[in-house]
Amino acid sequence: MTGENADTLGTFLRAHRERSTIAQDSGRASSRRRTPGMRRSEVAVTAGISVEWYSRLEQGRGGRPSIQVLEAICEALRLKPKEREHAFLLAYGKVGASHQELSPDERRKLRVVLDALEPCPAYLKSPSWDILEWNAAAARVLTGYASLPAAERNVLRILFTHPDSRRRIRDWPTEAKLAVATFRSELVRWEDRSPRVQALIHDLRTTSPEFDEIWRRNEVGHLGEGKKTFLLPDGSETTMQYASFSIDAHPGTGLVVYTPTTGAASPAP
Repeated sequence: MTGENADTLGTFLRAHRERSTIAQDSGRASSRRRTPGMRRSEVAVTAGISVEWYSRLEQGRGGRPSIQVLEAICEALRLKPKEREHAFLLAYGKVGASHQELSPDERRKLRVVLDALEPCPAYLKSPSWDILEWNAAAARVLTGYASLPAAERNVLRILFTHPDSRRRIRDWPTEAKLAVATFRSELVRWEDRSPRVQALIHDLRTTSPEFDEIWRRNEVGHLGEGKKTFLLPDGSETTMQYASFSIDAHPGTGLVVYTPTTGAASPAP
């Protein structure tokens, strides 16, 4: 486990320990408790490890925990399945191959698939959520990607820095929180630690207080499917079911497809 990963694992565990309500729920809370969440000693005792070693782990100085110990810590913190998976990815590495950039020929082939999905909006994204390709319906309903500079064609940049996103997406706060949680999971899953990704995170934390607050929570999740309601350019609304798919031949590249449940999916340009 690299120093970077150790520090990230420690930060992740600490964030969940500090948010934990286990101590309060189990009646161990005291009126003298000045900080929220569990104490390090409570996690260590429950997991059957020393307080000193657990403290070093949170500080990124404890080395890689054994599978049994990490499992015990996850159990002590009562992490959810996705959170537990994220902790193991941080400690032991990726699931699957690292993401590789698509060649022009690969992009053309996948663009044919996107066009075939019309009139349903669909796009391809990288692990860092850059928009790689899109169909005409996505441009009409979601975002006019072609009008944006290439560096701005990123789901999170659009979500957090384009004011129009807050107006057009119903329940923006919930969607933003879920998006960041999923983004964090995918970065670790595909081991995307490129300078461009680090710059993206730094820029968003600097320019968007909402992103910074959500990012510091260290939450993980998965936006595999769900519903979103959009305000369309003509003033009407449409509710759409979305689903995200992995492309086996291109690890890390995702296909996102929206299917209308109400309203018009593809209003006239």
